[in-house]
Amino acid sequence: MDLQLSGKRALVTGSSSGIGEAIAKSLASEGVAVVVHGRREAEAKRVAAEIAAAGSKAVVAIGDLSSEAGADAVAKVVSDTLGGADILVNNAGAYPHGPWLEASAADWINLYNQNVGSMVRLINRLVPGMKERGWGRVISLASVVATMPFPAGPAYSATKSANTNMAVSLAKALAGTGITSNAVSPGMIVTPGVEDMLKGMASQFGLPSDDLPAIEEFALKNMVPNPSARLGRPEDIAAAVTFLASPLAGYINGMNLRVDGGTVPTVN
Repeated sequence: MDLQLSGKRALVTGSSSGIGEAIAKSLASEGVAVVVHGRREAEAKRVAAEIAAAGSKAVVAIGDLSSEAGADAVAKVVSDTLGGADILVNNAGAYPHGPWLEASAADWINLYNQNVGSMVRLINRLVPGMKERGWGRVISLASVVATMPFPAGPAYSATKSANTNMAVSLAKALAGTGITSNAVSPGMIVTPGVEDMLKGMASQFGLPSDDLPAIEEFALKNMVPNPSARLGRPEDIAAAVTFLASPLAGYINGMNLRVDGGTVPTVN
């Protein structure tokens, strides 16, 4: 299927590894010129080089999106190298994991700035250009914990709820502009960070920390059981985001798309 994305331009935040890397590569494979963003320059350059080696255009933007200066620097790279962005994928964010009572109010506020404020900064900088051109896509990565929070990591769950809410609100604010705004909520996706988390938990359940298949099987049965009978991979999220970014998804707007194998057992 031709997704009609050739010639489009995208910024994928947090794309130096994991889900963001998979999204950047998936968009590039459809002919999208991609800005690879991260805070680790070597990793961002690796991803951009791999995209270029596959025959697509990629440039690197480094910046901490929790600050105005960092967001300005990233937006400037988008403007200077691509002339703007048709697609904004808000993927960057932090994922702290810990007991409820060990996080202070200041910790909650700091995480909100990283996971919500960062998205707002780039929306404010890039969406005006989309409005001028009459077309655009904003896709914000949330999580299934937005609707099914776990007892650990409560501040993270709250930020992901905010991400879904802001995606719907933005869609309504941009009515009639040719821009859609949607959220994508992954279930448990086996990224390097999740692998480390699962391996760190293995000893609690009597599992060898070097046996990832066994750890994944345990997580599937006891943490995130789902009808698809597997954990997700970054490519699962990338496929959904790439479709939502395409002209073919123009009638999908203000939606929270869960890509979780059916982990959340509700329709809405």
